[in-house]
Amino acid sequence: MEEELLNIKNNAVSLILDAPDLETLEGVKLQFLGRSGKLTVAIKEITKIPQERRPAVGMLANEVKTTIENTIESQASNLKSQVSKKIREDIDVTNPGIGPPLGHLHLITQAIEEISEIFKSIGFSRVRYPEVEWDWYAFGALNFPPNHPARDDWETFFINEEPDPKYGPMVLTPHTSSGQIREMQRIKPPIRMLNLAKCYRRQSDVSHTPMFHQFEGLVVDRGISITHLKGVLDFFVKSYFGEKRQSRIRPYHFEFTEPSFEVDVTCGVCNGRARLPD
Repeated sequence: MEEELLNIKNNAVSLILDAPDLETLEGVKLQFLGRSGKLTVAIKEITKIPQERRPAVGMLANEVKTTIENTIESQASNLKSQVSKKIREDIDVTNPGIGPPLGHLHLITQAIEEISEIFKSIGFSRVRYPEVEWDWYAFGALNFPPNHPARDDWETFFINEEPDPKYGPMVLTPHTSSGQIREMQRIKPPIRMLNLAKCYRRQSDVSHTPMFHQFEGLVVDRGISITHLKGVLDFFVKSYFGEKRQSRIRPYHFEFTEPSFEVDVTCGVCNGRARLPD
């Protein structure tokens, strides 16, 4: 038994001193002092030897354990010193430091600023109007009949306030079109305005959220035609999406505007070929 303990000590000390890093050293420690380690198992076997030999063997086992623990502690200290020394050698204090990462504007804010600058370059002024609006500006002045579904509380967020005798109840603005009415009340033609703001509707599914951003422009002047509308839309598409993108307008039925159009823009991935590139 004594010979086995001495062999364990010699083997452990040799492996400890050869450990190149702290991870390997930890593995050696578990190999000998862990719950199933060689020394741990050997100490448990002491109960099986004759009674008269147990004190001497137990004392030797404690000496072996102490030697292994002290050697591990010493080697760990040496390895830590080597790591610290290498770090100090690798650091060049004359190099410039690395600054903290800088934040950036939210993507929606970036889009708002870019869209605003595009329309500003062709004479539009951006205006801001209330996100909490009177029913008359949101619906009545835009020719929405009283029984229109959009004026139902299933579609629109109504504010729990006493209705105004003239303007009706208050709502979270469902579209930016109320800004057109306010702008035409505020100034006389010519008008070239851009209203870009949050809108709110009782819609929540895979393609809708209760709050979204919308923008629209209004031009009131003499001699304005659909040609001007097409030109502005095409200018915006090329400025925002890229010079190679093309746009077209299609006649479409919208109940509250006449004439009405929808706008199509060529795909920036397939370049209008309706298939992904190889």
